[in-house]
Amino acid sequence: MRRFLNTVLFAGVVAVSSCGLDNYDAPESKLFGRLTYNGEPIGVRGTGEAVQLQLYQDGYELRDPIPVYVTQDGSFEATLFDGEYKLVTRDNNGPWLNNRDTTIVNVSGTANVDVEVTPYFTLSDVSLSLNGSQVDASFQINQIVDDAAIDRVMILVSATAFVDDVVYIARLDLDDVETGVSLTGSLDLSGNRDFEAGKPLVARIGVHPAGKDQAIYSQVVRLR
Repeated sequence: MRRFLNTVLFAGVVAVSSCGLDNYDAPESKLFGRLTYNGEPIGVRGTGEAVQLQLYQDGYELRDPIPVYVTQDGSFEATLFDGEYKLVTRDNNGPWLNNRDTTIVNVSGTANVDVEVTPYFTLSDVSLSLNGSQVDASFQINQIVDDAAIDRVMILVSATAFVDDVVYIARLDLDDVETGVSLTGSLDLSGNRDFEAGKPLVARIGVHPAGKDQAIYSQVVRLR
């Protein structure tokens, strides 16, 4: 968050002279939000600052966007100065249509906002469980955008609080999957050092649309 605060110090105080920023208070207001589809949060990759939104504020000389990083459950937050901001998705970033509709956000102390997007696919009826040394998964992929294609489907397990296509201890990719039907898969953890060491385990399903930079994920399930 310190890096983010350094990025946003210009917002509302661009007319700072060469005497420096020491004469100005740091931003203290909070913006909280979620990425949603039909009111439900969308799971994304939460590591590596991979999924971003962008904030703009009119009326200032500097027009560089303020980055807002989305965590794996689809939520985000930012520390800002009070004022009116324009919030958009980052160009060609994320598993959804790249329409980049603008959301106007008025920040005064605290503000909450949902950013509605249209994902190429969604996941439903997700079940993930640990049975002995095997992770069993069942789920359904729903086609939202008619001409979208699936590049890969992943069952992912991690020994940390984060799990995605970069952070995992075990992974199973499923080929030739269909949408609109019940799908299953099993991932064998026998011989995995993190599993054998008794570490906590979490899992989720990921669907990566063809030609896009990010996958959409189910919410994280704790296995043990």
